Amino acid sequence: MPEKNVLLVEDNPDDEILALRAFRNCHYVDNVEVARDGVQALEYLFGKGGHSSRNTDFQPTVIILDMKLPRLNGLDVLRRIRQDQRTRFIPVVMMTSSSRDSDIIAAYSLGANSYVQKPVNFDDFVREMNVLANYWLGINRMPEDTDSARDEPMNSTGRGE
Repeated sequence: MPEKNVLLVEDNPDDEILALRAFRNCHYVDNVEVARDGVQALEYLFGKGGHSSRNTDFQPTVIILDMKLPRLNGLDVLRRIRQDQRTRFIPVVMMTSSSRDSDIIAAYSLGANSYVQKPVNFDDFVREMNVLANYWLGINRMPEDTDSARDEPMNSTGRGE
């Protein structure tokens, strides 16, 4: 069974600690990488900067992406992820404190797979992170060979032939 890896893109140290604690207790998660801003996230995904020796053939199973990040915001990160053949199929969960419709619409318009408002209560936060991990790493199915999925033609229903 392939490893189940998470890329957590989070600039708030408290939220990072809570998320890591929740993931540690989830049996679906093998590894969590943390990026603390949008630039670090893209460097990790595309093997640039401090991650230039990383094998980008192995990408995270899911990305948990904060919307409000320093240097490059979450929406810009999401846009870049969806533009690149190597990363466009990785599920991206936007996790943010914003409940504004305009932010939700922007995230889904750019290809977010899910939008979750961060709970303020510790127990609720841990519970939601566990639910996210269980769904995206345990239940959700992705193509094993994303190279073939990238090249598969779409018919008029948006499904591969």
